[in-house]
Amino acid sequence: MADQFTTPLELPLSSGQLKAINGHLSELSPQDILAWGIAHLPALYQTTAFGLTGLVALDMLSKSGHPIPKLIFLDTLYHFAETYELVQQVRERYAVDVKVYKPEGCDTIADFERKHGEELWVRDDDTYDFAVKVEPAQRAYQELGTRSIITGRRRSQGGDRASLQPLEVDETGLLKLNPLFAWSFSQVDAYIRENNVPRNSLLDQGYRSVGDWHSTQPSREGDEGERAGRWANKDEKTECGLHKNFFEMKARAKLEEQLARAEEAKVASEITTAA
Repeated sequence: MADQFTTPLELPLSSGQLKAINGHLSELSPQDILAWGIAHLPALYQTTAFGLTGLVALDMLSKSGHPIPKLIFLDTLYHFAETYELVQQVRERYAVDVKVYKPEGCDTIADFERKHGEELWVRDDDTYDFAVKVEPAQRAYQELGTRSIITGRRRSQGGDRASLQPLEVDETGLLKLNPLFAWSFSQVDAYIRENNVPRNSLLDQGYRSVGDWHSTQPSREGDEGERAGRWANKDEKTECGLHKNFFEMKARAKLEEQLARAEEAKVASEITTAA
């Protein structure tokens, strides 16, 4: 099938156009999907937590002969030291521009906990995800003028990703290109090893997927799935919030903030009355 799509794409896409694009991309290799994305997708960036699939995509881009899109790294402040070391290795290896975004108004864990309290991920996991991933991502997209992103998601990761298409449009209109959507973990792992791609050293210490240090643990005997250990003791969780409905998460986070302020006001009033 010849590529009959406009360069760049004219947005918004109709459902018929999106279906036609995915039919075309489904027949291409990851390298060709990436080349198509560079040619057709406006204001393209790569969002990455420096997982294996994202690193494969970056390495493919570095060998494509095309300029490498800038990277967006969401620094939750709770990454492992090994993850921050990997970020620096990637900068040096690929000479790529990494745009770092942290939770709003926070440069350190102490800043974050003064604003949100301790162990927010325990008290309200969704609000935590919004604060460290969703809001910073939306701020990055707005400040950078991002209209399209490259992701490292794959069908074989399971959960909400099992029916993943090469190109998606989310509820905000953001285009998401998933170049390795059809690859298995074994294909990703083989590429990493054959091309000497930098990888998180924790993967050699029993971890299958690396997120924040407070909620990631090495996989255990009998664990199944590529992301085993990613969200310890939260079997129902498969996403960090970045690929969930933005408007629903924003509304929930706002409600939780209002409830927290109301509770603080109530406690302050009781203390004043008692005095």
